[in-house]
Amino acid sequence: MEVKRVFDLLPHYKENFPDQKVALAWKHGGKWQEYSIDEYVELSDILSGAFIELGVQPQDKVAVISGNRPEWNMLDMAITQIGAVMVPIYPTISEADYKIILNNCEAAICILEGVVVMNKIESIWPETPTLKKIYTFANRDKYPFLENLIELGKEHPHKDEIEKRKSDVKETDCATIIYTSGTTGVPKGVMLSHKNLMSQFKGFYHSRSEWSDKAFSFLPMCHAYERALIYMYHYCGMSIYYAENLATIAENVAEIRPTMMCAVPRVLEKFYDKINNAGRNMKGIDKLVFRWAMNVAEHYKIEKQSPFYKRRLALANKLVFNNIKNKIGFDRFDVIVSGAAAISKKVSAFFSAIGITLIEGYGLTETSPVITVGTRKRYGREVGFVGEPLPGVEVKLTDDNEIICRGHNVMMGYYKQPELTAEVIDKDGWFHTGDLGRFNKHGLLQITGRMKNLFKTSLGKYINPDLVEAKFMTSHFIEQIIVLGENQKFAAAIIRPDFAFLKEWCRRHEIQFTTNAEMVHNEEVVKRFSKEIKHLNESLGEVEKVKRFELVADDWTTASGILTPTMKLKRMVVMRRYENLMNKLFN
Repeated sequence: MEVKRVFDLLPHYKENFPDQKVALAWKHGGKWQEYSIDEYVELSDILSGAFIELGVQPQDKVAVISGNRPEWNMLDMAITQIGAVMVPIYPTISEADYKIILNNCEAAICILEGVVVMNKIESIWPETPTLKKIYTFANRDKYPFLENLIELGKEHPHKDEIEKRKSDVKETDCATIIYTSGTTGVPKGVMLSHKNLMSQFKGFYHSRSEWSDKAFSFLPMCHAYERALIYMYHYCGMSIYYAENLATIAENVAEIRPTMMCAVPRVLEKFYDKINNAGRNMKGIDKLVFRWAMNVAEHYKIEKQSPFYKRRLALANKLVFNNIKNKIGFDRFDVIVSGAAAISKKVSAFFSAIGITLIEGYGLTETSPVITVGTRKRYGREVGFVGEPLPGVEVKLTDDNEIICRGHNVMMGYYKQPELTAEVIDKDGWFHTGDLGRFNKHGLLQITGRMKNLFKTSLGKYINPDLVEAKFMTSHFIEQIIVLGENQKFAAAIIRPDFAFLKEWCRRHEIQFTTNAEMVHNEEVVKRFSKEIKHLNESLGEVEKVKRFELVADDWTTASGILTPTMKLKRMVVMRRYENLMNKLFN
């Protein structure tokens, strides 16, 4: 059958992959709980009946605040197949943002996970007049919970009404509203149709091998990129296993031995660092062989490998990498999709060298989200480039090198904000991304920065901080960085070290410390960072060089308000928070 609407994925799965034993799974209470496609369909229909019994009408909004779990998928299907709109919300945002979102979308029902989220929603409930019912996933002895919703659906199945609702849903109807976290301003509700969502994976599902059958998921499904891949996994009949939590990613991968996952560069870098650091503890010939193999891997090139290099790589895999892959559960990996930020060349080369196809992609929530993605064809991917446009998507650069696109991926608009919609989608249907880019001779796109991040020094020279920050983030010493210098004579930086690496460095150099704050003020640590920055500056133009820096020990997280839920830096928040430090840097 043709998949045109979100819920069409379920009968497509049943029809084409009847022998797949596990459709969805997650680890709960120390055990993997698995659902077959039949159980998945049954529970989705039961939940649809419950929503109909509660009075949910077509295009009504149902908010879901939860981490990744099979019930998230069931709710997604249950809501969309009765013509309602799924509003997924991050479980890590502030009360103020919850109030803005719930009032903007006018959600009547909210289904949430966790005590912290429950307390936040409870405190703003008096200020969200449209919110009539709260359900929790687990029994909190306070509100009705998911099991009650399932019982309601069993008592009132509404089978005929569900089928009627399904037939009435058009592919151009709104299926979901995803609120962008935004690095500035308040959240905006991105309306995506069934067609927006279902057109996506049809352009990139062939990037996986046919034998790839088990996906691992840990990025939030509220994130449009992860959600697009989840739908692709459905379309391809793959089993989807959700991580227990972010701290157990490595453990879970080793247990389930997946064939595919989506990751952000930082996670891949941590895997790389873990492997690389393991070699530091080796002795004698083992250490020499390990260092040689790592050097071979870092020189991997996607195209044009010489016969001599291929022999060296085969030996490196036989002596070192195959054993490592078996130990950490990477032995069955077919593809890893990397998004949200640029990945360093050495990390990308390493994963490709050990036999894992690493594909980079690019897009925004407003573009459903994929605009471009790498492919397996010749010259279809290159380190530092985010692939070619999806079929059916036009991409071009403006005179200012801004990336704009047009096609089936462009959103319906911002919910109840036509003025803001008109600011980003012009009269010819081109969506203006605000990102800067260039194409290589093979038509692959490279992101070179954000238009609004560019700044001019007092000497009249423009600096693209994104390029400088990406360069500095390749250092093992640097976890996060912001480069500043608007109307100043030079560029400076505020840096949050990678404390896991820095602690190990301090241990090896017998530097005593008790806290992170003590570490960043240590004279030897500051001296080592000065040396690192001098080295990183060597490949930059004179204007781009970071002349001064300050180290900070604060957490840069979503909880601290410095990162968005998609891990992007809120530059204005950082500048406000470190105003005194900035004055010190430039005075």
